[in-house]
Amino acid sequence: MIASVRGKVVAVSPEGAVIEVGGVGLAVQCSPHTIADLRVGQEARLATSLVVREDSLTLYGFADDDAKQLFELLQTASGVGPRLAQAVLAVHPPDVVRRAIAGGDTSTLTRVPGIGKKGAERLVLELRDKVGPFGGDGAALTGVGAGAVWPDQVRQALIGLGWTQQQSDQAVAAVAEQLDGSTVPPVPVLLKQAIRMLGTIR
Repeated sequence: MIASVRGKVVAVSPEGAVIEVGGVGLAVQCSPHTIADLRVGQEARLATSLVVREDSLTLYGFADDDAKQLFELLQTASGVGPRLAQAVLAVHPPDVVRRAIAGGDTSTLTRVPGIGKKGAERLVLELRDKVGPFGGDGAALTGVGAGAVWPDQVRQALIGLGWTQQQSDQAVAAVAEQLDGSTVPPVPVLLKQAIRMLGTIR
């Protein structure tokens, strides 16, 4: 896996750039946002993801590791390949994509060419518990998109309220068992459930 490249930019095109690394020119496919920051003759560092196919090896480049990680995450959804994942990042910054998936905002996702309403709904269904934290206001993490982080939030809140680490872990595990796996309630709701479970053992 080629995780990143650093070298002189020797060529820039609408589809990507050529970065010279150790005397070898590497062709890197990039979104317009990434290309806009590249200058021929200057040094650049790109986070990269190598996509291997039977008949090709394609290196995709990104301005930072966050965009690269989201690019790879998008491809874990049904029907999403590297070109569509790159198209998503060409239209929206990573934070906007994460927020749209976490909040079920299909209208934002359908602005990407190649993603219809059903495709957007599939992205939300398959990825909203995987997108993790994102920038913006702190409240964004307490909605349905907080599936990847709610256990830590609830655990720390319980400890802050006076329960032990062990009791907090038990309560979080009990709440997790009750979730149906498709939707995650807001963190305050989950916290109340945990407190109810702990009421008899505090």
